[in-house]
Amino acid sequence: MTVIEDEQADLGAEWTEVGDRRIPADYGRPERAHGAVRQVVGVTEMPYGVVVVRGDDRVEYVDNVVSNDVPDEDGEGCYALLLDPQGGVELDLYVYNAGEQLLLFVPPGEAAALADEWREKVFIQDVEIETASDDFAVFGVHGPKATEKIASVLNGASSPEGHLSFVRGRMAEVGVTVIRTDALTGEEGFEVVCATGTTVNETGDERANAELVFDTLLTQGLNAAPFGRRTWESLTLEAGTPLFETELRGRIPNVVGLRNAVDFDKGCFVGQEVVSRVENRGRPSQRLVGLRPEAVPDLGAAVFRGDEAVGEVTRAVESPTDEEPIAFAVVEFDVGAGEGGAASDLTVRVGGEEVPAETSNLPFVEGSDRSARIPEY
Repeated sequence: MTVIEDEQADLGAEWTEVGDRRIPADYGRPERAHGAVRQVVGVTEMPYGVVVVRGDDRVEYVDNVVSNDVPDEDGEGCYALLLDPQGGVELDLYVYNAGEQLLLFVPPGEAAALADEWREKVFIQDVEIETASDDFAVFGVHGPKATEKIASVLNGASSPEGHLSFVRGRMAEVGVTVIRTDALTGEEGFEVVCATGTTVNETGDERANAELVFDTLLTQGLNAAPFGRRTWESLTLEAGTPLFETELRGRIPNVVGLRNAVDFDKGCFVGQEVVSRVENRGRPSQRLVGLRPEAVPDLGAAVFRGDEAVGEVTRAVESPTDEEPIAFAVVEFDVGAGEGGAASDLTVRVGGEEVPAETSNLPFVEGSDRSARIPEY
């Protein structure tokens, strides 16, 4: 359930389910909201699951099981993966060092299972693990004017500068943490985190913290447009950002070119042997590419080179910015990997017919920042 359902409904939200969360799919005009983010700034609810890890051994414990180095400095974060023994992605997550605790932001619906699994593996370490998804509201602020937006409403701190760093301040009398994101939409981005609960203002009125923060982000200082999950998916695809649900789950990080999530020089973690072996061999068997087909294919649509099936589509939309179809596809590694990095001899099955497609450089759309997840090989 969204933390501010009444406020979202008043804005005309149409709903969708993501994991265990009911959040806005859009507000009736997703293409217009998409344009607002690309041109100015937009605000969306981020439906993370949240896990809190406390105890003296919290950094060591989490660092031993994820694919990237967990920061030991307050105010810093990292993007990391949990891998299975075969090197496939079980989960992606953000880990933030918040002083006496680590905050882990995980995909919707995954927090409880992760906390249960980790608690079973704690033996002599001083570690406490609990879910806290209902204790926090998280709002994404994205667009070329996102920094200006945050500066206009954040009190007690300046906007964080480094990606995945954060500061603490206040908005509308509510204590907030503001994180500089890794630009998944291809635009400047921040996430504003507040505790759920209520605040009593100077006149004695009591309002939900999430409601106050959301209203402030939309209407105070530089105005921002609300946007939902449908716009999130089109923005991230234009930006060349693979997502957990569609591109990452079950695939080896090398296949999706997810170099920012893995420290290849790090010591042992689950799946590290497979990932390192593929890395040292020089290339995986498949790769994630951008496609420009002549029509929008369905999820899982086959990609052909001649009569040979060479891959499948993982996500596709009609790009609101370019006004033409774009897609992600996992294909055999040599497709589009030659001189010039493009392949124009491909087709994609759409509605039972083959339509022409060609690989495309990523991102599809250049914005005010560059996504840290753009595939690299």
